[in-house]
Amino acid sequence: MNAPAVEAIRRESLRIAGEKVHRDRVIEVTYPFTGEVIATVPKATIDDVRRALRIAREFKSSLTRHDRYRILMRAGELVAQRKDEISRTITLESGLSRKDSLYEVGRASDVLLFAANQALVDDGQIFSCDLTPHGKSRKVYTLKEPLLGAIVAITPFNHPLNQVIHKVAPAVATNNRIVLKPSEKTPLAALILADILYEAGLPPEMLSVVTGDPAEIADELLTSDDVDLVTFTGGVAIGKHIAARAVYKRQILELGGNDPLIVMEDADIEEAATLAAAGSYKNSGQRCTAIKRMLVHESVADQFTGLLLEKTLALKYGDPMNESMDMGTVIDEAAAKHFEAVVNEAIAQGARLLAGNVRVGALYSPTVLDRVDPEMRVVRQETFGPVSPIIRFGSIDEAIRISNGTAYGLSSAVCTNRLDYITRFVRELHVGTVNVREVPGYRLEMTPFGGIKDSGLGYKEGVLEAMKSFCNTKTYSLPW
Repeated sequence: MNAPAVEAIRRESLRIAGEKVHRDRVIEVTYPFTGEVIATVPKATIDDVRRALRIAREFKSSLTRHDRYRILMRAGELVAQRKDEISRTITLESGLSRKDSLYEVGRASDVLLFAANQALVDDGQIFSCDLTPHGKSRKVYTLKEPLLGAIVAITPFNHPLNQVIHKVAPAVATNNRIVLKPSEKTPLAALILADILYEAGLPPEMLSVVTGDPAEIADELLTSDDVDLVTFTGGVAIGKHIAARAVYKRQILELGGNDPLIVMEDADIEEAATLAAAGSYKNSGQRCTAIKRMLVHESVADQFTGLLLEKTLALKYGDPMNESMDMGTVIDEAAAKHFEAVVNEAIAQGARLLAGNVRVGALYSPTVLDRVDPEMRVVRQETFGPVSPIIRFGSIDEAIRISNGTAYGLSSAVCTNRLDYITRFVRELHVGTVNVREVPGYRLEMTPFGGIKDSGLGYKEGVLEAMKSFCNTKTYSLPW
């Protein structure tokens, strides 16, 4: 048995407008690598949720743009100062390798920096009204205002800090009030972030964190009259449930993906295989933009497969706290068993296992499958783990058809140097993003991010897009 991950169990509290609230009923947070309980968080009650939402709706922030800039910048400094502690917390609650959790803390600092600077950017447009013979000598102006009600943010387990901060930082930058419900599997980084923002000067009424059982509290978060907007990142089934319940509220739903890497016959195969390994295994494959399918032209498929196999076998996976490891565990043993079952099903249907499919508890090895059929479940659905299924194709028409042949439409990557191919992929792939010679998940924290079809409603995340969504536009006119 491995040595204990922690000396004492952390006993966390709710953060309702900055007040630390304890409850007798708790949820245990476990370290996926050993199964140890590392912390407990309260199960919020319906009354806790109602109180947090009521406080958020009634509070009217008087923070200036400079105030918000200063708070977000200071929060970024504090996150950087506590980088090692936050990284360790993320690894303990999620099983992600220290390499991945340190990278995540760095990304979170970027989000705070970008949001801080955007808080300083003046907004609004000016329209002259004498543009037609029917016009008048007036000007119409627009301005952005925070929502009247609260924002509810519901975040997943796979990025315990960065998914949270992508919703909280734009809310602060736009002077909104937000109630956050982090994943019950990974709530600890969200609580640390709340405390950092309070320390940086954020009025506590602008941010509450409620932890609890979604079956008990989610409906209140979705249907309360105190809520104007729900922003959610997670699975398709839950996202569609939210869409059905949060009636007449704005909704930003980011619902996962089945992202392809498409390797054409003219591609740099070494580069393509490097991208394939990074895109499949980073974050233990638990990313909505991880490479879930590798579509490889049949003329280069053998070369690509050999290189990918070399890179996969060279990967170090194991104890997430060992900083030499490239990959830790997946979120829990149930997830690892699911990946194992899906891969075994594909093998039974004719796919060839080249590496991996080894499971010990929540630890699941990087896995390569060749000769995968596009109709197999491993590529029809989102396999949210470190699996690299290779599908061979013969023409660009076939590649586009296979890529578009699932319910998802989040992102994609293409490896080619031909402009005619690139143009077709950009025009014809039914996705929110096409990255050329890069992994599907590449982006800046500022750039628009989101998908279509079962990946989302077409609304985007990213600092700029979130800030737009979190505002009301008011127009007014004056004689001129």
